[in-house]
Amino acid sequence: MQIPIFQVDAFTNKAFGGNPAAVCPLPRWLPDAKLQAIAAENNLSETAFFVKKGGFFELRWFTPVLEIDLCGHATLASAHVLFDHLGYRKDEIVFHTRKSGSLKTYRKAGRLYLDFPARIPAPVETPAELVKGLGRFPGEVYKGRDYLAVFDRETEIATMSPDFGVLSNLDCVGIIATARGETCDFVSRFFAPRVGVLEDPVTGSAHTILIPFWGERLGKTKMKALQISARRGELDCEWKGDRVIIGGRAVT
Repeated sequence: MQIPIFQVDAFTNKAFGGNPAAVCPLPRWLPDAKLQAIAAENNLSETAFFVKKGGFFELRWFTPVLEIDLCGHATLASAHVLFDHLGYRKDEIVFHTRKSGSLKTYRKAGRLYLDFPARIPAPVETPAELVKGLGRFPGEVYKGRDYLAVFDRETEIATMSPDFGVLSNLDCVGIIATARGETCDFVSRFFAPRVGVLEDPVTGSAHTILIPFWGERLGKTKMKALQISARRGELDCEWKGDRVIIGGRAVT
């Protein structure tokens, strides 16, 4: 069976920016090993696969080495493919996922928005390997699916040069490094060597943690965020209690 594949740069308005995702629409599900082999062949941080089921779409995401529980940029990319290439006419798409429930994506004024569950991490003692891996000591550390390391200044995030071998020993999916922004509300970077992604350029799932954290810290419900990887990404953020809205653009 031959299937189409789209490569989409998410959370950017220009090609070769933001976070690239592969999107593969399927007429039916293939064996898991085949999906994983396709994702490994693509060698992007995530490959998204979806299958239409009545009025919604089943959606799954794979890194080059495993299936992931939640991915923002590949969901945004999937919605972009449906809206811009596959003739989807409604303004809202419902994705059903195995590990994160029902997720809605909608378009408004030229942007795409993800409606995702908020995630609240708990404060923890700072692991020595986190300090060694990031090369500096964070002011605060929290833990949920990912570690959240909070720093005082944007420059600390921008100049960080992690030791990925050390970070891969931590018991987590990824490590979020964040600080208040100089030209936006907050900045971040995301490292996930344990799941085959050294640095993810723009990470929607990380913002399910970052939005409530900075919303409470800054006393805001609407914020602008930058993920200051080499490719950079811009995100419109809104905190709505147990949900977050993550907005951005996408380019095929």
